[in-house]
Amino acid sequence: MSTPTLKQAETHAYARILGIGAYRPSVVVTNDDVCQWIDSSDEWIRQRTGIVTRRRAPEDVSVLDMAEGASRDALASAGIEANQLGAVIVSTVSHPYATPSAAAALADRLGATPAPAYDISAACAGYCYGIAQGDALVRSGAADYVLVVGAEKLSDFIDNTERSISFLLGDGAGAVVIGPSETPGIGPSVWGSDGSKWNVIGMTHSLLDVRDLSDEAEHNGASNAAAVLGTEAKIWPTLRQDGQSVFRWAVWEMAKVARRALDAAGIEPEDLAAFIPHQANMRIIDEMVKQLKLPETVIVGRDIAESGNTSAASIPLATVRLLDEHPDLHGKLALQIGFGAGLVFGAQVVVLP
Repeated sequence: MSTPTLKQAETHAYARILGIGAYRPSVVVTNDDVCQWIDSSDEWIRQRTGIVTRRRAPEDVSVLDMAEGASRDALASAGIEANQLGAVIVSTVSHPYATPSAAAALADRLGATPAPAYDISAACAGYCYGIAQGDALVRSGAADYVLVVGAEKLSDFIDNTERSISFLLGDGAGAVVIGPSETPGIGPSVWGSDGSKWNVIGMTHSLLDVRDLSDEAEHNGASNAAAVLGTEAKIWPTLRQDGQSVFRWAVWEMAKVARRALDAAGIEPEDLAAFIPHQANMRIIDEMVKQLKLPETVIVGRDIAESGNTSAASIPLATVRLLDEHPDLHGKLALQIGFGAGLVFGAQVVVLP
């Protein structure tokens, strides 16, 4: 007896971004505010990073709250109801629960249940990873519409006195809806990782370390782990980086990845209308523009000046700002690239919604 042929899902030839949304939290933190905690100045921070202010969420606003706000905007922009979503993907490294996922809770809030929902932990490349997966899910027929969200509350993982990264970071969320298209709307994704540099950006220590310190404190009769190490000890894991190593890697290696994404899409720099890189540092952005030899006609996303580095949220937030300031960019080509802790990277050329 012959084996029956398996039925396959009906596929879509192409996918594209149909709508986009953003959530920017209400608290504005200036460089002067930051300099209360570190020995620096407004002038130094502007010169080294391009940041003037960054947005941070108040205590009662969570990663999920911001993700929901951005998602509702994206759904409205796309003209899609939540119950039409075939998948919900949230990229975040700051959801306070290792499990269950932020995506499952978000799907419930939006009314997208029972759509499959899962999180991506790919730091500042997470949004581009989500675009790659949403594109594949739509074209394979696994979903008609996919919600991709980048949402971060990095302020929960900041030591304000730490000088390598704390002053860079902000909070926020951006979201897009990906759906079927009659023409190509998302170019091939160029993505990858370099785990040999795993420790260049990361946490001061793991949650297992916190557990071990707490056990030691209990053994010694202390009321908390900080008592073991002194009253000034901070055992909550916070972010830090080797800034020089990250800068060199981003400038020299990520321009190559961006060039590969252009080649994969069959696009030349002069074909682009916009370049939207991860908002890590203004000097990195400017150097990548030089490395790629982008013509002056290409508008560059520079949201970092007002928003800071928002990790997985930075590219969609920068995209929303760019489209608000330049409405003529709707429907045109943009190169986007994310890169960060892992080290991980992802890039693709997309048609802007």
